[in-house]
Amino acid sequence: MSKRTYFGTDGIRGQANQHPMTAEVALRVGLAAGKLFRSQDDRRHLVVIGKDTRLSGYMIEPALVAGFASVGMDVRLFGPLPTPAVAMMTRSMRADLGVMISASHNDFADNGIKLFGPDGYKLSDAQELKIEALMDEGLQEGLAPPRGLGRVKRIDDAQARYVEIVKATFPRHLSLSGLRVVIDCANGASYKVAPTALYELGAEVITVGVDPDGSNINAECGSTHPEAMAKLVREYRADIGIALDGDADRLVICDEKGLVVDGDQIMAIIADAYAKAGKLKAGGVVATVMSNLGLERFLADKGLTLERTSVGDRYVMARMREGGFNLGGEQSGHLILSDFSTTGDGMIAALQVLAVMIETDLPMSALARQFEPVPQLLENVRFAGGKPLEAASVKQAIADGESQLNGSGRIVVRPSGTEPLIRIMAEGDDPALVKKVVRSIAAAVKAA
Repeated sequence: MSKRTYFGTDGIRGQANQHPMTAEVALRVGLAAGKLFRSQDDRRHLVVIGKDTRLSGYMIEPALVAGFASVGMDVRLFGPLPTPAVAMMTRSMRADLGVMISASHNDFADNGIKLFGPDGYKLSDAQELKIEALMDEGLQEGLAPPRGLGRVKRIDDAQARYVEIVKATFPRHLSLSGLRVVIDCANGASYKVAPTALYELGAEVITVGVDPDGSNINAECGSTHPEAMAKLVREYRADIGIALDGDADRLVICDEKGLVVDGDQIMAIIADAYAKAGKLKAGGVVATVMSNLGLERFLADKGLTLERTSVGDRYVMARMREGGFNLGGEQSGHLILSDFSTTGDGMIAALQVLAVMIETDLPMSALARQFEPVPQLLENVRFAGGKPLEAASVKQAIADGESQLNGSGRIVVRPSGTEPLIRIMAEGDDPALVKKVVRSIAAAVKAA
């Protein structure tokens, strides 16, 4: 596969107002994606655009709109809306393309552009490469004539439509009545829709991270900082805490004691419940190379499989579609329930867990520890340039580590798709050995 110059593991991402996250690049994305998805017939073509609450969204959005409109695509703007909602609305409004402006769980200074095809799924690597090739063309190529320019409108009911879709995924015979729920929206895209959905399903809702100001997205709140949620759970004696990230496509949960539950445990909870109800398809779950070995052993004990993919929820989704799975996700909290959604959806996943709590009549603390995680250590090593993973010394350190673990653990070393980092993960039954292996590989990467 050709090397991509703009797209990473989850769209285009970077610091706002610096390449590639500039108004010019956004304009080129609009021009290029518009040309690619505008078919040859005479009908009007439509792109829908959502965003999170970052200040830089006000710069990126109009640049994208200008690009799309100038090649003849009509544009519908949703305003702040979760990523999974944009994917759903792309399909339900019969749009040719969906765009989400967000850098997900990153700091407010970053932003990103994610693209969805007419089926609501993230674009393939091949489609992204075609867009990149078109982005590097001249800005005058393929422009629409004056009468053929796209028309732009705002859609006012997008949030209400998504709330109804989310509520419909919760079993009809159940209610959240009597449950006290803390919801942390990370001052992000879900700040209106998530509390509304929970309240309308009957819960007593305590909110945090619902006052976005353009620069406080993910700041000491949300799924990357679950302490805020856990503190409120203990303070208000809530039954459960739910923390979403900036674009609400991932979540972490905490039990009534304030103990955090990661994506692997959430997958285990849902997989077990689905398997018992005969709802789990393809006999297992799809996760990435980063998911804990304990999850794999837990599923194996129940006669279920764990299939692993590269890091990135779109790779999980691709394998799910290929193999007919309906549950997959990442340890970080991207949970994909393909019976309901085409991408990770924090709210829908949270509602599945709440349904298990109610059906089993168990407190969250009794569900939170489905398996004992195998000791796992992750270290991120920043690098200035070059290709440290190609260095012989790094390859040797990895080989030595695998030899030491001797089949009782795993090592995953990979570059981040969104930052200049090498991510080193090792896991095994002996925590001291795991630590030694990670330190040795990290030292080799730093010296490369």
